[in-house]
Amino acid sequence: MPIAKLTLEIEIAHAQSLKDRRQVVRSMKDKLRHGFNLSIAELDEALVWNRATLGIVAISNSTSYLVCQMEQIDSAAHRIANGLSAEILDSWSEILPE
Repeated sequence: MPIAKLTLEIEIAHAQSLKDRRQVVRSMKDKLRHGFNLSIAELDEALVWNRATLGIVAISNSTSYLVCQMEQIDSAAHRIANGLSAEILDSWSEILPE
């Protein structure tokens, strides 16, 4: 079964504390989980208040479905980030071998 992985690098320019950062990251994670059937986790150590890295993983029987789903998740993540006054600096996805 193919597994798709999407990594998002997020900048939170308005974050003045770890609390501000956590609020944005938690909101993004909750909204993406609610909208898609996926697993999502924070990948960095939260040493910098205005940056975050999220890892998103999905699994399916169909590689083409996963490619399409990762595109939809990436697009939704950009919309959510804009709504939270954050910016996705970089995003990349890959299909992991079976």
